[in-house]
Amino acid sequence: MQTTDSTRRDLRERTRDTRERLGRERDVWVSTAHPDRGPHQVPLWFWWDGHALWLCTGEATATARNLRADPRVRLALPDTSDVVQLRGTAECFPAREVPEEGAAGFTAKFGWDPRADEGSFVYVRVSPETVLAWRGEAELTGRVLMRKGAWLG
Repeated sequence: MQTTDSTRRDLRERTRDTRERLGRERDVWVSTAHPDRGPHQVPLWFWWDGHALWLCTGEATATARNLRADPRVRLALPDTSDVVQLRGTAECFPAREVPEEGAAGFTAKFGWDPRADEGSFVYVRVSPETVLAWRGEAELTGRVLMRKGAWLG
């Protein structure tokens, strides 16, 4: 989704638009870091349950390894004209231990159930602690929509 709308939205509009995008979008950039190897970034599919993002990745991937070592994560939706960035803490669940709600929501959205595949997968639940959103310079002021896990608008 590309937008060039430079009309300044108020906090309520930005929050509404951001929550709607989280429910609609498919991909998110996931940024993690390893204490020795440094930053790692990868796009993954996600499902938004209204409170947290659910992702899935291979158990042996750098993303899974990094999150087990340090659960702090940054996420970003892919549109650079309509920026949404999230910061949070990840919880990793082996596929056999994932809460049913997370697995079922992910499967319903993508038509793929990693639990049924031969590979070893990890589900990741990220509960955002901070959400920022802006469209262009006009919205840089007031771009924080969530602080300490609570929506501001």
